[in-house]
Amino acid sequence: MGEYQNMKPQIVALLGSPLPEGNTAKLLKKSVSGAEAAGCDVQVIRVTELSLSGCMEHYFCRDHETCMMEDDVSMLYPVFREMDSLIIATPVMTMGIPGHLKSFIDRFQVFFCAKYVRNDRLVRKEKRKIRRTLLLSISGMNLPENFDGVTLSTRSFCDVIDCRYDDELLIRDMDNKVDLDRFPDLLETAYQKGFRLGGLLTGLYQDPV
Repeated sequence: MGEYQNMKPQIVALLGSPLPEGNTAKLLKKSVSGAEAAGCDVQVIRVTELSLSGCMEHYFCRDHETCMMEDDVSMLYPVFREMDSLIIATPVMTMGIPGHLKSFIDRFQVFFCAKYVRNDRLVRKEKRKIRRTLLLSISGMNLPENFDGVTLSTRSFCDVIDCRYDDELLIRDMDNKVDLDRFPDLLETAYQKGFRLGGLLTGLYQDPV
């Protein structure tokens, strides 16, 4: 236990884009740098590189703390139980979360059943108090409802895994912006939001009263 207490806060960062050098990845890289500068360790997970299947509704998780399907998602359940905060970086596809990331999220019925079916949450109480989620999302179009699908799904996911939806950076009109390297102010915002997320865990940042 003493060794665990001396660890840096642990943040998980999910990349939902299949492009490791694309605009979504650039945003995530900046946010990760900010969180690391605030004193956290960050584990980046490129979701499109995971071997996974979508939820098949076997309902094994109604009575168990894991899924009967053993793949890369089931191996990550312990990580999500113990992480201190979360960053999700995703493009908007068909007005929602892209398929591979959505399938990943749907597999967290394991957490849903523990919380809402068995009333026995998988995340410890002391963790629930500090866990926050930062959403980074990019849309090619420039419509008022661009991010409705993404934010609704993300908020639901955050509730299920007891990691409250706390902050966001939503960038629209990327079809015209083309490359975020042309917009250093947006990349700096991503860095600062990552620093805030990490700093709230390490004490290097406090929200203004």
